[in-house]
Amino acid sequence: MSSSDGTNETSDAARRRRKRSNSLLLVLAVGFLVFGAAAGALYYALRPVTLRIAVGPPGSDDHKVIQAMAEAFASESRTVRLSLITSDGAVEALALLGAGKADLAVGRGDLEMPADAQTVAIVRKNFLVLWSPSGLAGKNSKRKPAPKIKEIADLAGHTVGVIGRTPANAALLRVILSASGVEADKVAVTQFGTDQIEELARDPTLDAFMAVGPLDSKITSDAIAATARARGEPKFLAIEASEAIALKHPRYESEEIPPSVFNANPAWPDDKVETVSVSHLIVARKALSETTVAAFFRQLFALRQAIARQAPSAAHITKPDTEKDAELPVHRGAAAVIDGTERTFLDRYGDYFWFALLLLSGIGSAGAWLRHYLNRDEREENTSHRNRILAIVSRVRTAESNQELLAMQREVDAIIGEALECYDDGAIEEEELAAFGLVLELFNHAIVERRAALQAGTLEPTRGAAVGHSLTSRR
Repeated sequence: MSSSDGTNETSDAARRRRKRSNSLLLVLAVGFLVFGAAAGALYYALRPVTLRIAVGPPGSDDHKVIQAMAEAFASESRTVRLSLITSDGAVEALALLGAGKADLAVGRGDLEMPADAQTVAIVRKNFLVLWSPSGLAGKNSKRKPAPKIKEIADLAGHTVGVIGRTPANAALLRVILSASGVEADKVAVTQFGTDQIEELARDPTLDAFMAVGPLDSKITSDAIAATARARGEPKFLAIEASEAIALKHPRYESEEIPPSVFNANPAWPDDKVETVSVSHLIVARKALSETTVAAFFRQLFALRQAIARQAPSAAHITKPDTEKDAELPVHRGAAAVIDGTERTFLDRYGDYFWFALLLLSGIGSAGAWLRHYLNRDEREENTSHRNRILAIVSRVRTAESNQELLAMQREVDAIIGEALECYDDGAIEEEELAAFGLVLELFNHAIVERRAALQAGTLEPTRGAAVGHSLTSRR
């Protein structure tokens, strides 16, 4: 009997040790899972975002600026990287953006934009410059030659040489002619590449010239100087309808060309000249994350000087005007940084924190249920312990000797040891331990009462025997 009990106790103890080991492994597994998830989420949140930016053609100012920008971002930025996609031109770059093959693109503001394109930054402003030659003075002539074309209205019936083969330049000229009251069909247009400046200057069929670029553009300055050598002093043509053009076509802006910007002596131009400008833009898809665009915008202007050291034209990069009703709206990420309305970390991720708290609460509840489920055998064993002690209480009340009571106490001591092990394993809650204590208290009372009864029963027979012996002696 005792051997069987010892074997059962040993097997129960081994089973509890195995379950305790399994529970520890489960806790470790859950801990590693939570740690891995947190580490993965942290890596995902802090890893640099790589944006694909389309720009072209190769070797252009825009391409050089974006190339320098990508290098600066790679060496000095920890949040945004740029992956350069070289296209044949701005039209192709915008097409890549519209097709979803690029996140950003560089294009002229008067080109056809994708439906969801929005402005992020202004790469530069291109000023339209129109001029006509005054003609070369004769060797013996003392009179200063006068230009045949003194204003835009005089262009009717003549030919304009346009620098740059993009259709956007010819389209811009038609807008200017129409706004100035000149029928565009009456003005012929011949386009030249940026490497054909000398050919343009020597072409006798051209009566006026047009260039579109930054005011410090070497191409524009070289073209004006070349035509001056070949055809005489330039006469700059003012666009009197510049404000009207800007109102009707928000993609253009009314501007002024300052005096002497192309040459100091002689001054070209000798006075300010009204004109229009069109911007080269970095545009993004509307769906691009506000946080990502804001990070790109901050980095761009933080590293602008470093970019300009590699590509001097990067000095022209400016912020878009968020207050102006432009045809192309400013992306909300860039606008938030410009206007100072960028959302804080808590504003952006507060909902995620609340969700995480709810998730952790759910995980805690699930863990408690799982623990309760895994410890169901221990709880049943605890009930068995109480029932065993209650059965022993019944045996205590019929015990015939103190030796039996001592054996029962040893049995209960062993049961108490098993119950405490279950409590240490977490299988028994405080309430269940309190119920176990009530049963144990009942057992102790039964032991005390039975011992008192046994002692009283022993004294009575002894006292009766003493009285009988006394009577016998008297006889």
